Amino acid sequence: MDKIEQNKKEMLDRKVWAVVGATPDETKFGYIIYKKLKDFGYKVYGINPKHDQLEGDKLYKNLSELPEKPECIDMVVNPTVTMATLDEIHQAGINYVWFQPGTFNDGVIERAKELQLNIVYFDCVLVALDEKEEE
Repeated sequence: MDKIEQNKKEMLDRKVWAVVGATPDETKFGYIIYKKLKDFGYKVYGINPKHDQLEGDKLYKNLSELPEKPECIDMVVNPTVTMATLDEIHQAGINYVWFQPGTFNDGVIERAKELQLNIVYFDCVLVALDEKEEE
């Protein structure tokens, strides 16, 4: 099993997640991913400085506002925002980061590796959850 597959398996076994880019807009992946993680029984915190809530759940402005440290971060933002969030993730002591397609570039992946984060990229968490359900 390669490192990314190993990270994916470990992340799906973790139960506390934060979705950076969670949004009340039902047409966006930030909404769809947030909901699907919750539907699968994960404890999920949404992070989005532009919105206050998602279906009655409080959305947080940044990681430092969260009431507990998530085990995994799912990035659903553009690569510029992703890059700006990596140091915050590292400083918070969070080791697992899932980069949704479109949320990263070579610089983001390089920086994540420099910070020794356990990462998944090119894979979509929605697909991974469906595969997990079929096991």
